[in-house]
Amino acid sequence: MNEVAQQYNPREVGSYFIYTNEAHPGELIPHHTSFEQKLAQARLMTDRIGSGRPILVDTLQGHCHQYFGSMPNMTWIFNRAGRPQYSSDWTDSGSVANALDYYLAVATGRRSGANLTGFNVRRLDYRERDRARFFEILALGGRAAVEQFEAMFGPQWPLGD
Repeated sequence: MNEVAQQYNPREVGSYFIYTNEAHPGELIPHHTSFEQKLAQARLMTDRIGSGRPILVDTLQGHCHQYFGSMPNMTWIFNRAGRPQYSSDWTDSGSVANALDYYLAVATGRRSGANLTGFNVRRLDYRERDRARFFEILALGGRAAVEQFEAMFGPQWPLGD
């Protein structure tokens, strides 16, 4: 997503990462017990993963995460008025870029005088699963994070099917 953020930044598209919780806490990055600890872990993850986007830290109770659906890896796109234009229960840079291109074209059309009206669409997108990268990031939490994940989903982890 950092690449998508950089690509669309010149077109006045902002991109933020909201650090909600540790989905798979381990001995190196444990479950949050204080907001100060959560801030420290957000900084640690920023340093390890390298986010070029501003990181907003959710409350310890996860109010923002709950408000927007509590999915593990959500993405939302809002227009300048703060109205949701796109939501996804899993972040995929290709899907986000496709949506941004679409909404930027709509904005260009409206500026050119097109009389456009919105309607809702449901669509299933697909993404490549990068198992190695997933477990690389999961292992940052420690061996316990990997073991907990494998205990829940097994070695084949059926995410995205």
